[in-house]
Amino acid sequence: MRVLHVITGLEAGGAERQLRDLVAHHRVTAEVAALTKPGLISQAIQSLGVPVHHLGMTGNRDLRVLMPLWRLIRAGGYDVVHTHLFRAGLYGRLLARLAGVPAIVASEHSIGEHQLEGRPITGPVRSLARAGERLGHMTIAVSTATARRLERWGVPPSRIEVIANGIDPSAFRFDPEVRRATRARLTIPPHLTVVGGVGRLEPGKRFDVLIDAVAAVQDTVLLLVGDGPERANLVAHARRLGVAQRMILTGQSSQVPALLSAMDVFAAPSQEETFGLAVVEALACGLPVLYSACPALAELPPGAAPGARWVPSAAGAYGQAVRELAGTGHERLAPPHAVTHYGIDQHVNRIEALYLRLHEQRSRSQGITPAWGEQR
Repeated sequence: MRVLHVITGLEAGGAERQLRDLVAHHRVTAEVAALTKPGLISQAIQSLGVPVHHLGMTGNRDLRVLMPLWRLIRAGGYDVVHTHLFRAGLYGRLLARLAGVPAIVASEHSIGEHQLEGRPITGPVRSLARAGERLGHMTIAVSTATARRLERWGVPPSRIEVIANGIDPSAFRFDPEVRRATRARLTIPPHLTVVGGVGRLEPGKRFDVLIDAVAAVQDTVLLLVGDGPERANLVAHARRLGVAQRMILTGQSSQVPALLSAMDVFAAPSQEETFGLAVVEALACGLPVLYSACPALAELPPGAAPGARWVPSAAGAYGQAVRELAGTGHERLAPPHAVTHYGIDQHVNRIEALYLRLHEQRSRSQGITPAWGEQR
């Protein structure tokens, strides 16, 4: 089976990292097309031996990307086109449908109640997203909460399949030597408590709450992994509070597991998430976790993640929680059931079973005998 993944970009976001892990464990022949500029995840995917096609899109209205994407889909002989993120979902599904691709799938990674990929959901955005959905055969919701949002948008339940994100727990296993080396590289003294966050630096992630929390607690450092449009505002806010010297911004990084090992407390103050991948990764590293929204945990039985604690997204609440954890001796926790529940193998198995089912359905309806091609 030949699969083309189409994604808006390959910078180090949650959807991009999820795609990297998916293709790393695929049992099908996979290629990736990125509409916009390459990034760290592009390099990681290519290092796996998976071809990545960079199409050079420069903005939302740069329709020049359509022709090279059309040529790629037409020439590739793909059994499945699988899109990720808004623009890729819109253009990729349209061109795959025009090219007669047997199975067209889209993963919905970033739809919130009020925002889509960090931007407000307007009427035109909702209309475009709904029109794009009709061009595919199935939409994967990464959580039940995401599926409910899609249904409220008018997507029939029969066109939605809930397949939770997956992680490779071994990739995030805590390593004390890596911790020491990473903290030394970042010049963090051993006695300081490191409060960490991972994600795109955008207003919806509410990383300003963590700056306020660290400002209120002595002997703490804030370590933020990621980049985005809110970076300058976060730096300015830290300077106003006099804690800029206690904040480290790594930018995009391919070393997320090492940076998690360097942390003592993981904090996710975002009030709106579609899954909460970074929270599960932090739990895999044995970190105590503070979070304000995480469908991945909300949809599991109580006790599935004893090291995780819900905290309202407010500076005072996070400051108090950090203060309580700062005196615990920074002991690592055993990865909880939530981590094994979201193992990458189950994720890949369900994705590939969906490909096969859709392809067989389309082939039968068209009187075609499936030909799967080589596996990678």
